[in-house]
Amino acid sequence: MVMTWDTLLERREFTLKRRGRYLVAELALPHQVLSTSVVNGGQTEHVRFLLNHQSCEGAGHLDLHQLIVEIGYVGYHDRICADVGVPAEATVLMGTAANMNYAAVAADTDDEVEVIAVVTAGVEGNATCAGDPANWRETDAGMQKVPVHAGTINTIVLVTRPLTPGALARAAMTITEGKSAALQRLAVPSRQSMDLATGTGTDQFCIAAPAGGAGVRTSTSPHVKLGELIGRSVRQATQEALRWQNGLEPSYTRGVFHALGRYGIKEATFIEDIASLLDPPRVELLRKNIKALMYEPLVGAAAHALAAVLDRVRHGAVPASVQWEATVQHAAVLAANAAGRPDSWPVYRAALHRQAKDDPKSLVLAALALGWADKWRSDRFSN
Repeated sequence: MVMTWDTLLERREFTLKRRGRYLVAELALPHQVLSTSVVNGGQTEHVRFLLNHQSCEGAGHLDLHQLIVEIGYVGYHDRICADVGVPAEATVLMGTAANMNYAAVAADTDDEVEVIAVVTAGVEGNATCAGDPANWRETDAGMQKVPVHAGTINTIVLVTRPLTPGALARAAMTITEGKSAALQRLAVPSRQSMDLATGTGTDQFCIAAPAGGAGVRTSTSPHVKLGELIGRSVRQATQEALRWQNGLEPSYTRGVFHALGRYGIKEATFIEDIASLLDPPRVELLRKNIKALMYEPLVGAAAHALAAVLDRVRHGAVPASVQWEATVQHAAVLAANAAGRPDSWPVYRAALHRQAKDDPKSLVLAALALGWADKWRSDRFSN
């Protein structure tokens, strides 16, 4: 059956099309292509199709993983290319659990050079920080069967001027930095450690630039305009893709759960965790109005500030000798903002010194309980 494609973007050098679970950039001219594709990957000049596809659902879907086990990566590559109707020998392939309808396209230009970034992204199950503990090991016998993780950032970057081999390789670094900058702006947590994520464990990319012609560019460093275009377009497209795939709008990330989830403050268990610190009527009031507390702007700001302090403590930037005082001070800001009583910061600081245990989760719970208990205290209205 012939597939009918929706054209998303068309240039002299390429056409970007989408249909169902597939998104493809068809190169109209010979290009140098650098990619992570298992088949035709690395640096090539014979590739004409950059293909991204949804290969599975985000959780509990191992059918295509099993297919790869049975027929191998080359067989799987050929199967997908046949489904799409593109020649396997001239195609690089990326796979993801992300929906192709959420693909984000960002374009930027400078001095007759254009950069187009096309990103699909998801980080809910697979976000990681470089250097986090890994789950896979490749041996001489090959890879062991592993679970499918929900989360991949796939990036296509198309540059409309030729690049030197060194500039093509440097573009891969700039793409990675742009992707990581997007995750930093959204404070995306690693799923493997207490750090903020720099990517996911299954990220892939394709970079394409014309293979010849005038106007060869020699640098894609962020210090030059072309590197700026690559970094900015990738950052913008990554943020937009995550907005649609995972609902990660900047305003959403202001909340306490997003800021301090790495330290044990989880939405699923929060009421249960804090219940022993409040009387039953206030627990019930909190249950009915939890978003009013956890997404209140000043409470969110204090939560992010406390998370930053906790990170600096873990990484040794704050001396151990002042760790407790530094965290209690910021937890007191959290309590004061939760209560709507900023002038009472010294009272909360003193109370947290007396009440809180020396671990981040207990400290945060104590601070939020103090603030919520004080917010609607009846004697406040007589002051």
